[in-house]
Amino acid sequence: MSEPQVILGTNRTGVQTSPEGTARQLEATRMFPADVPGDMSVYTAERERAIREADLIGSVPPPATTKGMVKTALDKTIGKAPEVLIDKLGERLAFERTGVRLYEAMVAKATSAPGADPALVETLRSIQADELEHMNIVREAIETLGGDPTAMTPCADVAGVKAMGVLQVLTDPRTTVSQSMSAILTIELEDNAAWELLIELAQKGGHPLIAKRFKHALEQEETHLATVRQFIRTDLLEQVS
Repeated sequence: MSEPQVILGTNRTGVQTSPEGTARQLEATRMFPADVPGDMSVYTAERERAIREADLIGSVPPPATTKGMVKTALDKTIGKAPEVLIDKLGERLAFERTGVRLYEAMVAKATSAPGADPALVETLRSIQADELEHMNIVREAIETLGGDPTAMTPCADVAGVKAMGVLQVLTDPRTTVSQSMSAILTIELEDNAAWELLIELAQKGGHPLIAKRFKHALEQEETHLATVRQFIRTDLLEQVS
């Protein structure tokens, strides 16, 4: 990068810059205690109570097609739990769909950065295209099993919430390319682990053809992860040279 991404400035967030202000802040915590009195054990007890009383995050819908109902009935007969695979497929579909949007934001960040690198933008576009391909692979797998790819399964709901933090980093105008790529790294790390597990689930569920297509996606995701890691490494080393 031709422009520095980290600078020295008037950062006054540390307590060393304002001992008097720190003292006043500590005094304020004594004057205005938390809504729930007590130490951390009280907060923990409240969380445990809420967890015990809470419902689950949604459910997996029953198959809407005759094919799906027959397949589900067969899997149940031989002792399998098709709803587990459908739930994780829903998660993967939501994750890959979000991945397409995240890389769109990453492209905008890389394009607008000082000294923008056309090669990086091209690489990001290529990864984005792969994410779209993976989304369609999962959609087709859900349809093959008689499921509804538009349904929001519990794990898909959780995946959407997890991705919100990364999306906030990428769409913040103040974040740098380096900071944004570090956020992308967390997504790629999870993506690789999730595809590995999904392949195992598909194989154990008796769907070898689906598992084979997923292996193709995993190979591409491994390349994505290596690419993002290498960019971050090279970029940081250039910044300190």
